[in-house]
Amino acid sequence: MTLDQHKVAAARVWATARMPYLAHAVFAARVRAVEDTGTISIDQGWTITADPAVLGEIDAVETGRLMLHLVSHALRDHAERAAAIGVEHKGWWNRCGDAEINDDLRVVDAVPRSAPDRPADLGCADNGLAEAYYGAPETAQGRRWDCGSGCDGESRDWEGDPGLSRHQQELLQNRTAADVQEAAERDPGSVPEGLLRWADALRTSRVDWRRALAAEIRHAVASVSGNVDYTYRKPSRRGAAAHPVILPSLHRPLPLVAVVCDTSGSMHDDLLARALAEVEALLTRAGLRSAQLRVLAVDTQVHAVSTVTSARQVTLAGGGGTDMGAGLEAAMRLRPRPSLVVVLTDGHTPWPRKAPRAKVVVGILKEGGGVPGPAPEWARTILIEDA
Repeated sequence: MTLDQHKVAAARVWATARMPYLAHAVFAARVRAVEDTGTISIDQGWTITADPAVLGEIDAVETGRLMLHLVSHALRDHAERAAAIGVEHKGWWNRCGDAEINDDLRVVDAVPRSAPDRPADLGCADNGLAEAYYGAPETAQGRRWDCGSGCDGESRDWEGDPGLSRHQQELLQNRTAADVQEAAERDPGSVPEGLLRWADALRTSRVDWRRALAAEIRHAVASVSGNVDYTYRKPSRRGAAAHPVILPSLHRPLPLVAVVCDTSGSMHDDLLARALAEVEALLTRAGLRSAQLRVLAVDTQVHAVSTVTSARQVTLAGGGGTDMGAGLEAAMRLRPRPSLVVVLTDGHTPWPRKAPRAKVVVGILKEGGGVPGPAPEWARTILIEDA
C-alpha cells in the first residue's frame, strides 16, 4: 500500500497554517509508508513513518495535528532527554512527552485524538516538563500511541532510514527557535508559553557564564561586607572617655553564603560534578575561604547541611524528586541568616512564588542538548553549560 500523498500535503498545509513558526520543521520531516506498524511515528532522524491503513482512517486535519505533535518530540530532544535521565518505562515517558507537547498544542486546537494526554491526565500541573511528569506516580492507562524512537530513543523494527544528521537537526532546531521568537515578538501572546520557553532556552546568548556567575557573587557579597552597623556586643574604643555612658562599636558583618545543591534524580553524575566544581570555584573567586559557607544537599527535602572550606568536604545525598523551595526555606532558617543563596540546579523544580529575604543567584546547569527548566523571575539567573 502507498500513502495518500494528497492527504499528507494537505496535512502539512494545515499544520503550518496553524503554527507557521514550525513550518521549517514540518516540511523537513520526510513521510514514508511502512505497513503493519499500527501507528504514525517519528524516528531519531526526523523521518515520519506512517502505516497506510492507519493514515486512511483519519482525515487531513488529524494528520496535521499528528505532524505537529511528532515534530515537537524531535524539536524538544525527547529521545536524548530520555537517555539523560535513564528512562526505563518507555510507555510512561511517551505519555509524559505527549503531555509536555499537548499543553502547548491545545492553545491552537491541535491536540491529536490518538495521543491526547495532557498534564491533568497524569495527575500533574500544567506548564511542566516531561522529566517532572515522569517523576510523578504512573497512572493506570498504558501507552495508547507509539510516537517512535524520536520520543524515547529506542529503535523500532520498522525504522532504519538515517534521515537528518545531528548537525542538520541542530541547525533546524535553531532556525525553528528563531522563528518562534520572531513570531512572539511580532505578535505577543500568539506563541504557546512552553514552546517559547523552549526557544528562549535553546537560543540563550552565549556569554562566559563563569565571569557572569563570579560577578553576581562578588556583587552580592560586597554589598553585605560593605555594610557597617553599630553593635553593643563588643565595647567601643572610646568607651572609657564617655564613662558611665556605654558607647556602641562599629561592626562589619562577615557574609554567610548558602549553596543549595540539587541532588535529585534528574541531576546525574556529570551535573553533580559540575555543581561541586562551582562550589570550589565560588570559594576561590569570591574569597570566601575564611568566611562561613553552608552547603545544603536537596531533592524534595534537605538531606545534608555542611559548613565547608573546600568542595571535597561537601556531602551530597538524595536522588529523588526535586523541590528547590525546600532548600531555600532551609537556608532561610540557618542562623545567622545567609546574605546570599546560590542555587545550583537543572531547573526541573517548582519555585516559591515569593523571593526569600536574601539575595538569590540561580545557576541553571544545561547538559548537552537537554532543555533546562525555568528559573524564578525574582532571582538573578546564570545559564551554566558545556564549553
